[in-house]
Amino acid sequence: MSPTGESPAADRAPPRVIAQGRRVRLHLSIHLEDGTEVLSSFDSEPLDCRIGDGTLASGLEDLLQDLPAGSDTQMLADGAAVYGAYDPALIRVLPHADLPQDFTPDPGQVISFKTPGGQETAGTILGEDATGVHVDFNHPLSNRGLRLRALVLSVD
Repeated sequence: MSPTGESPAADRAPPRVIAQGRRVRLHLSIHLEDGTEVLSSFDSEPLDCRIGDGTLASGLEDLLQDLPAGSDTQMLADGAAVYGAYDPALIRVLPHADLPQDFTPDPGQVISFKTPGGQETAGTILGEDATGVHVDFNHPLSNRGLRLRALVLSVD
């Protein structure tokens, strides 16, 4: 003990860092290169998840690895590194008959679809023609430059 009653620095445990399987509470924001905010928890409840549980994209988890509790970090990232590489094979043509009758496709519109397995996935409307509605099922941010900010509140 020091004269002030504190343990020497060598006795202090290092701060916990983000790692696979650890529970993390953090604020996160994602912006496009032009400054457009895509997601932010800074004006609401922080995100609370276990790294590896699927709450966050695995590429995002990779970027957060080793950040200690208390850190406020900003970083640039390629959307492909966070959400997966853009795959032209994920552009599909959906027959008009498979869509609701009152559906009007609007190019650029991102909508939610149910997969045959029952999971929800996002698709970006590219346009339509006589064959159907052209939908891009790549993650909408996979081909974008991103600016991220992570404020790590706790790591357990």
